[in-house]
Amino acid sequence: MTASVLLPSYLVDGPLNGRNDTATYDGGPPPPDETLAGARFYVPPYMGAPADLALMARMPALEVCQTLTAGYDNVLPHLPGGVVLCNAGGVHDASTAELALGLILASLRGIDEFARAQPSGEWRHGRRSSLADRRVLVVGNGGVGRAVRARLEPFEVDLTVASRTPRPDADPPVHGMDRLPALLAHAEVVVVAVPLDDRTRGLVDADFLAGMPDGALVVNVSRGPVVDTDALLAETSTGRLRAALDVTDPEPLPPDHPLWRAPGVLISPHVGGNTTAFLPRARRMVAAQLRRWDAGEPLEHVVRPAG
Repeated sequence: MTASVLLPSYLVDGPLNGRNDTATYDGGPPPPDETLAGARFYVPPYMGAPADLALMARMPALEVCQTLTAGYDNVLPHLPGGVVLCNAGGVHDASTAELALGLILASLRGIDEFARAQPSGEWRHGRRSSLADRRVLVVGNGGVGRAVRARLEPFEVDLTVASRTPRPDADPPVHGMDRLPALLAHAEVVVVAVPLDDRTRGLVDADFLAGMPDGALVVNVSRGPVVDTDALLAETSTGRLRAALDVTDPEPLPPDHPLWRAPGVLISPHVGGNTTAFLPRARRMVAAQLRRWDAGEPLEHVVRPAG
């Protein structure tokens, strides 16, 4: 049987065992032309190179591109016409929300400073900010945003949510993005969990940051370009705001970039979704999508219909 499904080898275990129409590609040298010509369902390698996405131009039969990432802005320039694009909805929610919570706690409680002081045996005793009683604003109400909310609720915070789609009857209510200026003025912690697109690129700009109170913490677990790096650097270099970032712009952040050394800035290297929780969820999600595709049923997590 000609392979109609092209996916990374690490997805073949689990629910996909026994499927005989698959070929594997983990990045690097392209598969044979025959494999590319027959591919109808493509799962690019997780966090792969642009060349992995450019391969779609050599797949004339391609119907579906299923990413293993929640973000898909990097896929759009390579997506052929008529191909459905699906993202990894739900796969990274738990891991990314865990990291968001970890970044908040580490920043507020000074854990990063304690770690830097440990090699020299410095005992940095002092009073730090708690997460309890903080006014927290989550910007974004997708899967990651909802997972962040769920993990924040037991921490006795005053929680507010903003999203493109207001839901005043939700608990807590979801405010529209037009309410951001008023919400930011009271937010001591702001977690940004939105997809990157034309509406969110540069969302966290100089005006956004200026609207936050002194000493507030901004946490970015979305995409680097959602935040204006120069504007963030201007606020953090003076110590007025703090930041905890899993993503940056540019990315990777160059070693000599001043953001590395800005006071009150904690940076992790885009590891929000890359945990042991990834593979089992990715395998289940891809297997479920393939069952729908085989049956001619609507796919889930469609972010760009065939056009």
